[in-house]
Amino acid sequence: MNILIVSNRKNRETTDALYQIIAYLDSQGISHVPLDVSQLPDSSFLYSGKGARDVAPELEGPVDLVVTLGGDGTLLHTARLSTMLDAPILGMNFGHLGFLANSAKNGVIALLADALSGEICREERVNLHVCVECEGDDVDEPTEPRSFFVLNEIAITRGAMGHIVDFDLHVSGDKVAHLRGDGVIVSTATGSTAYALSAGGPLVGPSHRGMIVVPLAPHTFKSRSIVTEHHDIVEVTMEEGSASAREVSLFADGDALEFERPVSRVIVSTGDRPTVLLNRHDESFYHQIARTFFD
Repeated sequence: MNILIVSNRKNRETTDALYQIIAYLDSQGISHVPLDVSQLPDSSFLYSGKGARDVAPELEGPVDLVVTLGGDGTLLHTARLSTMLDAPILGMNFGHLGFLANSAKNGVIALLADALSGEICREERVNLHVCVECEGDDVDEPTEPRSFFVLNEIAITRGAMGHIVDFDLHVSGDKVAHLRGDGVIVSTATGSTAYALSAGGPLVGPSHRGMIVVPLAPHTFKSRSIVTEHHDIVEVTMEEGSASAREVSLFADGDALEFERPVSRVIVSTGDRPTVLLNRHDESFYHQIARTFFD
């Protein structure tokens, strides 16, 4: 067995937990690879053609389990690698909210032991495959990545100049709306409790396999959020040469994406491989949202 441990070492608590876990795994004769979250690849990695060995030589062989020590942000960044490794993530929360990671209040060793003995539930979470097209791609081959992995959401928003974003929204080939506003978020059910929620989107149970499309501050009374099916494809198109295309900003799970030319189209579909989380289920999703958002 081989275990990857990803920690946010800026947090002293996670460093203490890391040393505890390493000592425990050594005592059990289980091999392990510790990484800091800063060593993880960006959101283009899964579709880059590279392998896990490009992140760390120790990851050349199979990985059976990934443990994250930090908050939900650490887990989100780790998902880019764990999905490639086809390994489940056991998140241990040392952050603020901890919607994805398990509480470590009863000790990290007990939580890890439960995972190793198969006493924790496996959850398959849908992730998104985002393809970005820029003006001039049909003439010159792009020099930077155009495909990205996200577990929470892709946000297409107004840029630094603050100009309103003007775009067309299509779902599976059908034009749904022409919208003007601050942009649009396309999220997974996992991301429905994050940025999409702040924008007025619905809370969606984590097993839902479709996407959630949430316009950002639309300049209309007729805009609504859309919950898609698993097989649907969402397209957001900016008019070529427009201020929206020149200035629009993209964020994949909160990380800014940069391109050498203006963005013309963003195509979002569900990923081919799910992200697997291990969850102890101390409380149900609905109890969790009741405590977090409605108390």
